[in-house]
Amino acid sequence: MEQIIIRERDFQKARKAIKEARASKKKIIFASDDDDELNRKILEKENVDTLLLNMSEKKDRMKQRESGFNQVLARLAKGSGVSIGINLDEILSSRSKKEKSDILARIRQNVKLANKSKLKMEFISEKEYTKDRRDLRALGLVLGMPTWMTKEF
Repeated sequence: MEQIIIRERDFQKARKAIKEARASKKKIIFASDDDDELNRKILEKENVDTLLLNMSEKKDRMKQRESGFNQVLARLAKGSGVSIGINLDEILSSRSKKEKSDILARIRQNVKLANKSKLKMEFISEKEYTKDRRDLRALGLVLGMPTWMTKEF
């Protein structure tokens, strides 16, 4: 199925883009940057298929990781049937080992939250990589996804 990735920082512009994408009958993926409030509004008021969380620009606190996903967003996503997307491009194109390990740690945290809420997760890539299903399934299992979540890759 074809997909449309929407990247907007303004709610009204995002709403308009989602409405146009709905008319084209494509899978809608809303890619968030830093604005957790915008993610919450989108999950509450709009009909998207996947919420793609970008984690390379996040800054961790002293005793807590900042992954852009929390219990409130998990509950809203579960109620509206939205799956959570993992940006595969971020993992593959990270500049240093430290940055890659931070991104993977944030993803692990999101996987735990999604598992508690019984949310679906999926890997999303804008670039064309050879995405073998077995490789994605293995990566998901290493990141802590349960087998019911990885069966759909």
